[in-house]
Amino acid sequence: MHKLQRGVAPTCLSNYKHGQDNWDKVTAEDKATIWKELDAMQMQRCAYCEATVSNGNRHIEHFRQKGRDPTVSFQWSNLFGSCNRAESCGKHKDQCGYYSPADLIKPDESDPEYYLVFAPDGSVKPREDLSSTEKKCATETIRIFNLNGTLRQIRFREIVGYIQTAEEFANMANNFPEAEWLPLLQEELATIINLPFATAIKHILISQVK
Repeated sequence: MHKLQRGVAPTCLSNYKHGQDNWDKVTAEDKATIWKELDAMQMQRCAYCEATVSNGNRHIEHFRQKGRDPTVSFQWSNLFGSCNRAESCGKHKDQCGYYSPADLIKPDESDPEYYLVFAPDGSVKPREDLSSTEKKCATETIRIFNLNGTLRQIRFREIVGYIQTAEEFANMANNFPEAEWLPLLQEELATIINLPFATAIKHILISQVK
């Protein structure tokens, strides 16, 4: 989960009105247009777990559930692209009981990396220096999107190959001036930015040189 930059709303959303239409009325063509903007924002990754999404394994996700608040059905600011994994992310959120959306990290408004840190075993947890309110936000986000369920092992398989690289950077940090190893680390970080689970990989790489 990382910070997203939301673009301009697709004009097709203005064709639909709360109280007049429901989400089922959105045409396949308009959904394709919406996906074009979501892909631009999310780089074809799930907004919550960062797994790669494509036709057949994704859905347009309402951050504030349209079933509980139909007024947000066609609000561009409420739409994200989510994977179709039933045990996590958008689908898992919609199976949970009552919770307050205000207690969740909304990745186009807040920076998830301020709240969350990924560990070498694939798990994610709240950062230690958060206020009680911020910690609740981090904890609820992990719970509602089930970011530590089956995703932990999936994430581990993606990051395990970078653990040795992180250890090599740690060795360089301990033995050489920053000017010698920092450009190499920055170059490595630039190569992973578009990968699935990039934030978890990033945290593994930088955790060893702090």
